[in-house]
Amino acid sequence: MAFSSGGGSSPKADMNVVPLIDILLVLLIIFMVTAPTPSLRINVNLPQRSPNVEPPRTEPPPPLQLRISSAGEVTVNNTLQPMATLQAYFEDITQVRTQLLPVDQQPRLEINVDLDAEYEVLAQVLARARNAQLEKISFVDETTP
Repeated sequence: MAFSSGGGSSPKADMNVVPLIDILLVLLIIFMVTAPTPSLRINVNLPQRSPNVEPPRTEPPPPLQLRISSAGEVTVNNTLQPMATLQAYFEDITQVRTQLLPVDQQPRLEINVDLDAEYEVLAQVLARARNAQLEKISFVDETTP
């Protein structure tokens, strides 16, 4: 608040509120520190580990060596496999018809393609492998010495 009497050089009387604000901030901090924080207890039932029970360790099956030649012939593990029966062959491996194997028990399909092979043959092989739900597919390059 300022008081002035008509003249320009008269004294002004302002209330100093800085110490009041300092005291209020200190009181606010004291109340915040001493106030109890609300805490809710939630009971959670966590699963317990079974003692001395380890999952059986299984060796991964050997990988399937699939080769596509430049003539469009597909060989699996050095055995000529016709394209018409390739889907059924992959389904037998993954056991889609009975019970689908977990991914860690499925064999890895290693595909080696000649440089002059048709892309359409590779696309058909990949489609049949995917339809048989074969998950582990890798490409192998044996041209490097």
